[in-house]
Amino acid sequence: MIRSLYDWTMRQASSRHALRVLGVVSFLESSVFPIPPDAMIVPMVLARPLDAWRIALVATVTSVIGGLFGYLIGYALLETVGQWIIEIYGLADRVVEYQAAYNQWGLWIILIKGLTPIPYKLVTIASGMAHFSLVVFVLASIVTRGARFFLVAALLRWYGTPIRDFIEARLTLVTTAFAALIVLGFVSLRYL
Repeated sequence: MIRSLYDWTMRQASSRHALRVLGVVSFLESSVFPIPPDAMIVPMVLARPLDAWRIALVATVTSVIGGLFGYLIGYALLETVGQWIIEIYGLADRVVEYQAAYNQWGLWIILIKGLTPIPYKLVTIASGMAHFSLVVFVLASIVTRGARFFLVAALLRWYGTPIRDFIEARLTLVTTAFAALIVLGFVSLRYL
């Protein structure tokens, strides 16, 4: 089953609609969607290494725009959509703690957590909740999301064939490790 899903993803990654789908996934991941854009970036760059920079740019731009939507949720829709998302992640009891942390460390929280497997949507919503500077939020988001997506794209472009061979030879291990990173991001929310 994993092999057929991998083959399907690789076919989609090389389709003419792949960039649009990546844009939608990146936008939604920054505010409500649980799957990170890396799940699309990796097979897209492996399928089309010459488009690596365009793929990373689309992911970065749409992620930052989606981050603005997440910021809006935290800033203006906290009592409705924001509260629902916070409860899904089990963080309702930590809202005041996050606001205090943002008052002191907001820029560093965005820069560091934007690079990690911690769901970026929580950073965007928390930034809005704390009424963090929108200009600093956008600039930090561009830096952290761009660094993450361009680094992934660069590594895959330069080392794509060996990485692809490794993934295809150890597909179950790689998908398990990727899933574990996502779970780790969610679990770390409880303790960070």
